[in-house]
Amino acid sequence: MSNNSHNNGSQNNGLGKNNGLNKFFKFGEVPHLEGLGTRSVEAWFLGTKAENADELERLIVEAIRDHSFWRRNFHPGDPTHITEQVKRQPDYLEAIDTLKESYRSLLAFLKKSVPFFSMRYQGHMNWDTTMPSILGYFAAMLYNPNNVAFEGSTATTLLEILVGDDLCRMLGYNIPDEAAIEKGAIRPWGHITCGGTVANIEAIWAARNLKFYPQALQAALQNEPSLKAAKDINISLPTDESKPLIELDTWSVLNLKGDDILALPARLYKEYQIKSETLTDVLSQYSLQNLGMAEFSRRFLSDIKSAPVFLVPATKHYSFPKAAALLGIGASNLIDVPVDEDARMSFTEVKKILQDCLRERRPVYTVVSVMGSTEESATDPLADILELREELRSQGLEFTVHADAAWGGYFATLLREDETNTPQLTKTKEELITEIGLSSYVTKHFQVLGNADSITVDPHKSGYIPYPAGALCYRNSAMRDLLTFAAPYMYHGEAEPTVGIYGLEGSKPGAAAASVYLSHKVIRPTKSGYGRIIGKALFNCKKLYARLLCMARPEDRFIIVPVPRLPAEISGSNVEQQIQFIRDRIDKASNDELLADKEALHLLSEIGPDQNIITYAFNFKHPDGSLNTDLTLANRLNRAIYEKLSIDPGEDIYGYKLIVSTTDFDAAHYGEVFIEHYKQRLLGVSGATGSSITVLRSTVLEPWLAETSKGSFLDILEHEFRQAVADALFRDALLQVFEDVDKNKDGVLEVSEIEAKFKALGYEDEDIKMFWNMSDANKDSTLSMEEFLQNFSQFLVLSSRS
Repeated sequence: MSNNSHNNGSQNNGLGKNNGLNKFFKFGEVPHLEGLGTRSVEAWFLGTKAENADELERLIVEAIRDHSFWRRNFHPGDPTHITEQVKRQPDYLEAIDTLKESYRSLLAFLKKSVPFFSMRYQGHMNWDTTMPSILGYFAAMLYNPNNVAFEGSTATTLLEILVGDDLCRMLGYNIPDEAAIEKGAIRPWGHITCGGTVANIEAIWAARNLKFYPQALQAALQNEPSLKAAKDINISLPTDESKPLIELDTWSVLNLKGDDILALPARLYKEYQIKSETLTDVLSQYSLQNLGMAEFSRRFLSDIKSAPVFLVPATKHYSFPKAAALLGIGASNLIDVPVDEDARMSFTEVKKILQDCLRERRPVYTVVSVMGSTEESATDPLADILELREELRSQGLEFTVHADAAWGGYFATLLREDETNTPQLTKTKEELITEIGLSSYVTKHFQVLGNADSITVDPHKSGYIPYPAGALCYRNSAMRDLLTFAAPYMYHGEAEPTVGIYGLEGSKPGAAAASVYLSHKVIRPTKSGYGRIIGKALFNCKKLYARLLCMARPEDRFIIVPVPRLPAEISGSNVEQQIQFIRDRIDKASNDELLADKEALHLLSEIGPDQNIITYAFNFKHPDGSLNTDLTLANRLNRAIYEKLSIDPGEDIYGYKLIVSTTDFDAAHYGEVFIEHYKQRLLGVSGATGSSITVLRSTVLEPWLAETSKGSFLDILEHEFRQAVADALFRDALLQVFEDVDKNKDGVLEVSEIEAKFKALGYEDEDIKMFWNMSDANKDSTLSMEEFLQNFSQFLVLSSRS
């Protein structure tokens, strides 16, 4: 709509419930994504020990054979160049030998990759990928389709359209039937992107263009003879009255309802017979896309004194500052909303900011609600934000709401019933585990996900799909037209079913669409499909949370403080009593025992992170049992633990027994409320200095963690955590010795400092000389911190006072 409006008769661009795909496949069956799918999680993955390797290998070979058959049967009489004689030539044989050698070398090198598939991997948002997604990608990759245009992807473009609809349904967007669409019902639309970054940028791009589209149309109506017939077209105001668009002041034009704006091109055709081509040509002289932000503002926004803004939580993804820069909005017009004690966007703060915008007459593009933050998997209060929009809308402030569910989108499958209900007398253990599901808070906000104007979701995250596979879904399909620069190509007299013109990307792999399609075909995005994987992983995450909460015993020299608060902490009731309940009836209980304990199950559903990323920090106790109150020392301990539990470039990955990630919480971004509250929980005192907290992060995508053939893998994880903490505490003790010896605080030790300290400890000259010689490897007459740390513990064993 910004440069081209393709709506001649309907707000939905003629999209039917099934996208009208049948007319493009008159001689064959069009694929579909309907039905129950399958129910065995064990059949969906290669497996942590490649247990399904034989099945995957057979199906990969089948794809190659089937593709080869297709090539041979496309005009089978055409000549071939690669004859058997050619295959016997020395150059050919050398090339094949080189290929084999290089290929095997690559295979060997790839074994240095991160073992995402392992139960020991809890680092980033990555785990095993589903076998259907691997096979779908591999099979389509052989055809090398480019979904930028239908003519280059006559199969996979249709798969992308089907996948877009399936994602819309999963997220809560209803797809009306044909009759309702004909009467003007709003139809959603989704497409595949390379990732959540592009999807988020597209969503902000669409919100920006939506904000300014009626401004351009108003100017065109006032000035262009070709639009004279529609000069008095009315539009509804948020206050429920209706006025001619050309009579509205700038503030009113900037605060029209999105659906009313998106309906304008269709109305111009239906009511005034103004075709999209005419409208496109006329608007090119006025649109933001053509004029640029500076000229557009000069012409149309001179009486708006404050630049438009969009709101994001402090936990935002880095794609939003990128969007602000790329779209000319400016980072200074991106408002970070502080988070509350649970790392969720503070509703109190967002309400205050929006009320300030209304009072100052500052336009708002959009409010972003993150439905599963990158670091904490926190869910922002989407339902409250949507209610607030209704309240402010009646006062004259309008904006879109974008849900960044790149991580959390597939958690909606825990709320989606199967398309066909099959009566079942008894529920399996897997189904009972899945029903534990989301907390009441998260459920409340996911139930209204379908009311957001746009949603980012990444199949390559919690959809267990290979990269690259992000996605953006619009509640109103007409919103996609705001980003186009060209009309759809014609294909045999029909507007072809393209997806490539509605986004930021150019060339895009059709294999990604095939990957998501096949995975969704086999594993439906409902409770019995993806909900089963997500539910089990979430159950395991909550069990890990319980283990971390209960791991430290009274005699241990450390404590663990997860970021998610207990219900007892939130309500102000007895925290220790609740922890003891968790220790006795959740952490120590087997899955069977837990599933038989309704009270424990209810509490389990309410504890832990909103989704399945846990952030937590360790702190240490002094020898007298008192808790460390120095944030700098606590941060140092957590960084040391991370060094033990993270992969160093070039290191042998087989030596790593547990892999996590780390991040820092900073008051400048998260706000004082969150930082001070968590700092008090970690250090046990209020008012401690420091504004940046180093934490560890575990991402749990593994569905079998809490119950394997050898028992709970949580016991192994606890052992590795304990070993890493013990090593880190020992290293920290050595660091304190180094800092004590380093009297001049220059970061290195001189001979004189070593002699003074070691003699005070009772060491002989011979011991001191031995330590110096074994430590000063580069003979620069000083010891760095690493040289000291690497050798001091060995010295303690070898010295005369050992």
